[in-house]
Amino acid sequence: MTQAAARAASAGVQGFPPALTSFVGRATEVGDVVALLGAHRLVTVTGPGGVGKTRLAAQVARVVAGDFADGAWLVELAAVSEPALVQAAVATALGIRQPAGTSILDSLIAALARQQLLLVLDNCEHVLAAAAELCGALLTAADDVRILATSREQAGVAGEARYRLGPLALAGPDEPTGTGAPEAMALFADRARLGDPRFVLDAESWPAVARLVARLDGMPLAIELAAARVEALGVAQLVERLDDRFAVLAGGDRLAAHRLRSLEATVDWSYQLLSEAEQRVFRQLAIYPGQFTLEAAEAVAGPAAGPLVLHLVDCSLLAPPLPGPDGRARYVILETLRAYGAERLADSGEHDQAAAALAAYALSVAERAAFGAQVGAGELAAGQWLDAEDATTQQALSWAQQRDPQTALRLAVALAPWWVLRGRHVTGYELLHAAVQRVPDSDGSLCAAQYWLGVLASYSDMAAALGHYTAAVQTAASEHSSTLANALANRSRALTSLGRVAEARADAGKALVLARQYGYPSGEARALLGLFFAAEAEAESDEALALAWQAARIDPAVIAGKLARMCGEILTRGLLEDGKVDQARRTCADGLSLARRAGDLAGQADFLKLGAELALRAGDVPAAAAQIREAIEVSSKTGYRTVQADCLDVCGGICAATHRWDDAVTAWVAYGSWLHDAGASEDPRDGVRRRESLQQANQALGPERMRAAEQRGAAMGIAAAAEFALLLSSGEPNDPNAAPSLGELSARQRELVTLVARGRTDSQIAEQLFISVRTVGSHLDRIRDKTGCRRRADLTRLALRAGLV
Repeated sequence: MTQAAARAASAGVQGFPPALTSFVGRATEVGDVVALLGAHRLVTVTGPGGVGKTRLAAQVARVVAGDFADGAWLVELAAVSEPALVQAAVATALGIRQPAGTSILDSLIAALARQQLLLVLDNCEHVLAAAAELCGALLTAADDVRILATSREQAGVAGEARYRLGPLALAGPDEPTGTGAPEAMALFADRARLGDPRFVLDAESWPAVARLVARLDGMPLAIELAAARVEALGVAQLVERLDDRFAVLAGGDRLAAHRLRSLEATVDWSYQLLSEAEQRVFRQLAIYPGQFTLEAAEAVAGPAAGPLVLHLVDCSLLAPPLPGPDGRARYVILETLRAYGAERLADSGEHDQAAAALAAYALSVAERAAFGAQVGAGELAAGQWLDAEDATTQQALSWAQQRDPQTALRLAVALAPWWVLRGRHVTGYELLHAAVQRVPDSDGSLCAAQYWLGVLASYSDMAAALGHYTAAVQTAASEHSSTLANALANRSRALTSLGRVAEARADAGKALVLARQYGYPSGEARALLGLFFAAEAEAESDEALALAWQAARIDPAVIAGKLARMCGEILTRGLLEDGKVDQARRTCADGLSLARRAGDLAGQADFLKLGAELALRAGDVPAAAAQIREAIEVSSKTGYRTVQADCLDVCGGICAATHRWDDAVTAWVAYGSWLHDAGASEDPRDGVRRRESLQQANQALGPERMRAAEQRGAAMGIAAAAEFALLLSSGEPNDPNAAPSLGELSARQRELVTLVARGRTDSQIAEQLFISVRTVGSHLDRIRDKTGCRRRADLTRLALRAGLV
């Protein structure tokens, strides 16, 4: 037996209750605190209530007790009601008597000066000043005493080392089922088995448990309280009821201190220790749904809130600030603390005031970011700023839609350029359209709103975009010329797409005159874009290339980055058609690189599609397939239907280049169907090339196979066509005879898979088959179980490979 082990056997840990449950995880944290105790005589473990400070301190004490001749001693201070009683509580726990005529402190010093021990002071936060005074005195007079304290807040004693204890580790977003369970999930599983021995953490329960512990912030107390409810509620129902977590997570260990018997009591213990001003700031900050800066805190809680925010960090009610996506230091409230604060905010009657302040702050951020993004150098910083403020702006917009329509409209307009940049065309359109419906026709933001509705709609519905641009032109007639120039230029592009090229040229020409008259480079660039597309539609290649060069020569530093990349895109297109393939490759690669750097998803899809065309013209089919596959994935994710359709055209070319004539015909007919349904016109040069290839296909296939391929393409919706294009570009076999067997599916289930593949929603399927939406959902659940296809895209791919579509 070693000397340390012998001492541990004789002294060991004193006053610590026996551990009735296993100690899960925290190996790194235990090691960190042990190391700190080796280097410092006072170590304070801080963290919010329920994070596991007491349990960690007890585990550390058991690990190091053998290093102290007189062991490790626990003094529990939670029940000490008055600061003046702290010294007496320590003396009682250590069994130190107070001789007559001697103060308690002197008695403690006299006794501990002759001992070598670890003193664990647990739950110091409510008597922190008295605990700090005692620590200072003991450390000065008793050289062989080391102190491990737990508290919401640091003691503030010279030489003190602080260890912030965070929540347990959660599962990563891509962490596969079956790997070692993260600490939070392992703790849940361990405690759940105490109530339900049959509980197992397997592939079926893993996703729900991962969601549950994430929503509980990985907080051990909350996880243990939730685990005690598993047998009665089940994991899925627990997750559903966490919106009312304080009612659900109550009634824990009857022998535990009152503050640990429910989640609410634990948080309330910390809240009640705050001053009235600190309580007010804490509950007002609970209005934020995610991370926030000190500026944001002061915007909601008042300019004097700064020092109080810093103290809330010290008290472990706010997490220390970390750099956000924009580099700004951002605080965060754990979800459980935020939920508690939100309840107190509602009880105080301050919620509407805080929500209005939040909306005003969000509007200020969005408008400043939108202004900064108007020039190339400001785009990246503006985009990252709004990335970091995403949760805040979403909540502010939701509140303003109901309570302050004018603010909602201004906020939606300011966010629109960022929505475009991040590929949020569909949701952005819906939010902005809803905001427009709630304001009077005289609202000053309506012109800009109609313009941005047109931009957002243009990625999927050019006819709708044209209507919005026309409304913007009409509204802008008496407005500043830059607004009118933008609306005319963009309406020109919509008109060209719909085959109205003469009108498009007229609009773009007016826009160019206005922009140059007023020295507005952004308007000039947009007008040149409009003229380029009109010239391209009329197969005027020389004119189109000349216009593209004019646009490319506009200084990118004085226009928005998105607009500069669009100028680069048309130059690439012009160079490609002019046969300058090497130059086109360079401009395309540069544009793609800039789009990736800016996080411009639509721009990436555009350049990837162009890159695929360039590779196909050069005969590099594998490179073309790789780029078109990525373009389809990006455009499908963002709802960029125009590029989704163009990708079908390129896929047809890839199939033709490899003599897969059936697939080429199907892809081209699906593309033509989309053009017809959208009312769009095709590029005449592409039409000529496609007709030549279709003649070859007809000769290779014969009438019957040609007709079958055409019928299949005509029956596809855009969603099925996009999955079909992915199949083609991935090189997967598209032979129905080699498709997976659907023998386990009934005729009705096959019918449902077919309708899903054709882009029907559950409600549309229910209406078509004369059944309820709930029945559709039940059928689809059974189909997913049989096929393993969890997503609608997977079912669509299955239908394509099986020849159902």
